[in-house]
Amino acid sequence: MRTGLAAGEFGFGPMGGAGGVSYSELALPLVQFRTTLNPFDLVPLQTVEPQRLYRQIADQLRGLIGKGEFDVGARIPAERDLAKQLGVSRPSVREALIALEVEGWVEIRTGSGVYVLDRSHRTSTPASGAEWGPLEIIRARRMVEGETAATAAQHGKRKDVDAMRRAIQMMRELAARNEVPHEGDRAFHLAIVNACGNVVLTETVQAFWESRQGPIFARMIDYFETMDSWQAAIGEHEAILAAIAARDPAAAREAMHQHMDKFHQRFSASWRRTKAS
Repeated sequence: MRTGLAAGEFGFGPMGGAGGVSYSELALPLVQFRTTLNPFDLVPLQTVEPQRLYRQIADQLRGLIGKGEFDVGARIPAERDLAKQLGVSRPSVREALIALEVEGWVEIRTGSGVYVLDRSHRTSTPASGAEWGPLEIIRARRMVEGETAATAAQHGKRKDVDAMRRAIQMMRELAARNEVPHEGDRAFHLAIVNACGNVVLTETVQAFWESRQGPIFARMIDYFETMDSWQAAIGEHEAILAAIAARDPAAAREAMHQHMDKFHQRFSASWRRTKAS
């Protein structure tokens, strides 16, 4: 059975909620694009496995572009249609599209669509080859940092709570100067894990932060983080701090989970460019 992708305006809309990717129904029939008739006809896309989703999606799209299924300057199908055909979430498709943009295969034009670039823009090494996916990182952080927050509430000392307060104050001051408060954000989460007194946990959380320096995560931040979203994050940090200071492990865990869920939601919002890439 053939399923058509509708042409029309390329739309990136808000995702409903912060839930993770559902992998329960991935056995979609093989579909086929015929770009000789219409660039929005279906092309040979295969359903993907749950492991390393954005890499698999990027590999499929890269292969189709390389085979000439999409001409230079052609607009590829809308995010929502790709997600439907692949049986994955729209945020996972976003990761793949951003990986391809970083590699120079496509250009994302906010409010217009995703367009194929000529070969001169392409890098020799896929950006998705070694980098952890941003959404993968958020899900891992939710699991790990929910527990570090709970542990900090149980075992943290006054000096640890003071370090968290200083980190939030740093975020406020940077945001007041219209500067991105990455430094204060990092200091806050490291103060929490340091309160646990476990070097393995500390190095794990540090690795999460180092992963944000990768090109795909950096581009995601470029598209979806704004000063308004940072103000929201500061409020979420204050809720985490309040629970830790009150020595309430369950509340601290829940506050961290909510923070990570909202972080995921921010990456699911409408596309926008917040600063030059």
